[in-house]
Amino acid sequence: MSDTILFAGGGTGGHLYPGVSVAQALVRRWPQAKPLFLCTTRTIDETILGPTGFAFVKQPILPPVRSVGGLLGFWKSWRETKDLLKRAIREHQPAAVLGLGGYAAGPAVKYCAEHKIPAAIVNPDVLPGKANQFLFKYASRVCCQFEATRRHVPAAYHDKLVMTGCPVRDDFHSLPPRDEAAKRLGLDPKLHTLTITGASQGAQTVNEGMLGSLATLKLQGWNILHLAGKDHAAAVRLAYRELGISAIVIDFTPAMNDIWAVTDLAVARSGASTCAELTACGIASILMPYPFHKDMHQRANAQVLADANAAVLIDDAKDRKINAARLRPVLESLLYDGPAREAMATAAKSLGRLDAADAVAADLAKLAGF
Repeated sequence: MSDTILFAGGGTGGHLYPGVSVAQALVRRWPQAKPLFLCTTRTIDETILGPTGFAFVKQPILPPVRSVGGLLGFWKSWRETKDLLKRAIREHQPAAVLGLGGYAAGPAVKYCAEHKIPAAIVNPDVLPGKANQFLFKYASRVCCQFEATRRHVPAAYHDKLVMTGCPVRDDFHSLPPRDEAAKRLGLDPKLHTLTITGASQGAQTVNEGMLGSLATLKLQGWNILHLAGKDHAAAVRLAYRELGISAIVIDFTPAMNDIWAVTDLAVARSGASTCAELTACGIASILMPYPFHKDMHQRANAQVLADANAAVLIDDAKDRKINAARLRPVLESLLYDGPAREAMATAAKSLGRLDAADAVAADLAKLAGF
């Protein structure tokens, strides 16, 4: 075996950023380690991985779609990915593999485990996704963000669970000075900042709900910073102009340390990585879980923060008028209640695990025999 460690997964920042964090921690503690990412062909993967300097290989794996054609396409892409894996494993002789969640982790974790290469997976959501449920039997370790996950995992796998937290990037450990971050973002550092984000790809229902609620709110003393997503940014910029509201609209940025350094209140989805960043950085938030997943796993994540008084949970009604009506009173209260925001931020910080990447890296290194 070599010093290569495979990191399998991708397709979203929520899968890749924790993997990048673990890879950074691994190399920092074990310089001989050689991370190799097995990602997807989606543009976001190269956007995230390119600047890291880590090697990556694009897998042909496709997400399973519930149709005859979709399932046939999935199985064809699985076979093609398996062929790619065979070549990669012959060439690199990996010491271990870490699955980052989602369909793109499946082939590598299963194949490696079947060929006596130690496997671990990251399970950052309260509710394990279908891919991770499938991979439980193949993984030696399941690295979880939330203790609540234990209630949703069969007892036969409980001895594999370890509560590491969800890895966050190194640059969240020490956020930049607020004034410097505000300058880079084009914000007034003397004002509070309301940040709206739908994660790496944006969220149209969050965008629309926020625009509808902000239209009738007094925003004196606040910057508006809106991460709209590449596909939605132009429409969101136009909407702010039509409303006569000054806002900085960004389609996507990898520099989330600058974003959280200036944020006094966030309105966000509640994907696992977003929750990990909010808690690691101590950010008060209003969470609108993604409403289109059957298992509503983002709602389970948000509920943990809400139960700790670190966030307010607002269900996304998938209707701009209803969402605006639900958001407006909560925003109106929190925008002008500094002590309430500070209490929420403190509660969020108490849930954070800045050492999560190191904890996962240590487990992975042990599996690899470093």
